[in-house]
Amino acid sequence: MFDPTAFENMKVVLEGALYDRDLEGEIAILDRNDLMNLAKLSRHYEVAFSERDSSSVQCTLILEATLENLASELHHKLHNVRLAGVNLLILFKMEHENSLDLHKKLNGVLTDIWGAERTFTQKVSYDPFEETNRITKEISLKFNRLIGEEQIDDLIVMIDYMVESLQKINRLL
Repeated sequence: MFDPTAFENMKVVLEGALYDRDLEGEIAILDRNDLMNLAKLSRHYEVAFSERDSSSVQCTLILEATLENLASELHHKLHNVRLAGVNLLILFKMEHENSLDLHKKLNGVLTDIWGAERTFTQKVSYDPFEETNRITKEISLKFNRLIGEEQIDDLIVMIDYMVESLQKINRLL
């Protein structure tokens, strides 16, 4: 038997909390991937979900741990508290009319929920040959630091923020 890593512990807690909400009917889990990259010895876990009654906006939670993150946690000679932990990324995907006002409103809503110290990036794609003003957008939310196992309770609270973000984005669209 081995001692699970911070990545494993956080993944299990998040997965359990998200599936509980799915069972309660609040959200609908749409996709899940749990990958290990054997070439780089890294881990990647992602789960995508939407509001139960509206799938127009999708939220994807991504946990990643590199070889450096895992080694600094597991190997006593390489132990480095600054490198032990996981990277957390949250993505919101949606389609809507291309409107500068709406782009600003979406950014404002997310800043109100998550705080100004987070980094939000909006990426837009569209088919230039289609005669429509509709775009596909992905908004990424980065925390600009590693998340440690001591913050595992904060991850549960983050699910509330993700659900609130889905609800408010859906209302804007």
